Amino acid sequence: MQIDNPDRGFTFKSEGPLDLRLNPEKGLTAAQRLRGITRDELEGMLVENSDEPYAKEISSTIISFIKSGVQISTTTKLREVIAKALQFIPANIRDEQIKKACQRTFQALRIDVNSEFEVLYELLEKLPNVLAKGGRVAILTFHSGEDRLVKKSFKHFFREGVYSEIANEVIRPSAEECAKNGRARSAKLRWAIKA
Repeated sequence: MQIDNPDRGFTFKSEGPLDLRLNPEKGLTAAQRLRGITRDELEGMLVENSDEPYAKEISSTIISFIKSGVQISTTTKLREVIAKALQFIPANIRDEQIKKACQRTFQALRIDVNSEFEVLYELLEKLPNVLAKGGRVAILTFHSGEDRLVKKSFKHFFREGVYSEIANEVIRPSAEECAKNGRARSAKLRWAIKA
């Protein structure tokens, strides 16, 4: 439910503080993170965490705004800066590209401020120790970077003989499920069984 709450700063569609923390009591907000980041770091984050094709343009514009004294402390301000960065895109496709870039940028920042990849990696490393013999695990991911980590881990432990079976193919939601729940469209499920 926190994703739908504008006060938590997870969406660029409505005004709110640029927070993005899953635990609002812990760590830096996304606004604080942006104030202390370099252009290269931000570009790398956008590429690694969200496969952002306009990472260079967006990171350069964000850092330029920050250096000129502009505070990027709200969701709508970040959206405005991203829109400025992408003014070179042809007008007939610009709005859609800005929307997608906002989704990816917010995702990249959320992953970063919550250390989501590190937490997932730690879980994947500990899984073999907590599963009983014949125990089953299923992991649902919503981003290609997460899916790559799960796939790589499951294959590694399968080759090591820790898992007796793993999903050969990713399981995706049906068109019907995606129609009922738009957030399901990026979901991927992988499973493994402990030997």
